[in-house]
Amino acid sequence: MREQSMKNGTDHALKYVTNNHFYVEVDGTIAASFSECSGLSAQIKKEVYFEGGVNEQQRIRLGHAEFADVTLKRGLTDDVGFWTWASQVFTKGKSRQNVNLLVFNQAGEIMQSWTLIGAIPVAWKIPALQANGNAVVIEELILAYEGLRVGKDSGGGLSQGASRDRKGYFASS
Repeated sequence: MREQSMKNGTDHALKYVTNNHFYVEVDGTIAASFSECSGLSAQIKKEVYFEGGVNEQQRIRLGHAEFADVTLKRGLTDDVGFWTWASQVFTKGKSRQNVNLLVFNQAGEIMQSWTLIGAIPVAWKIPALQANGNAVVIEELILAYEGLRVGKDSGGGLSQGASRDRKGYFASS
């Protein structure tokens, strides 16, 4: 899909991607096909307080960034890579790795990437096995991570935030 928008007299083309075109890279190697990647989010903890004599605004003190766990799902195969990585954590061996989530368009061009910095498995599971069932067994790996970079390639990048005026206020709308 392509949409045109006007901002400050300049024409910008927006390129949307569908949620079914993605790869997962673990330490620079594309891992097996995944059916789902969910939970990616970040938020900054905040503390709201009021300054004496300033009744029309509240003040916000920012805390640390928090990142939600990411769940990766794929059909179970003879590849034991997930379990190997998780078992290294369980036995206190090598464990942290950078994981790239790459979203690409129909032409195969990377549109955006998210790098989970210092990712570590915190859970691994498969569903119940049933003698009378015939569904594909879906393996899940849940990752916690220490930081997040966002970019347009597998290396990620950093974005700029809003800034305050000289008195420390954000512009009102």
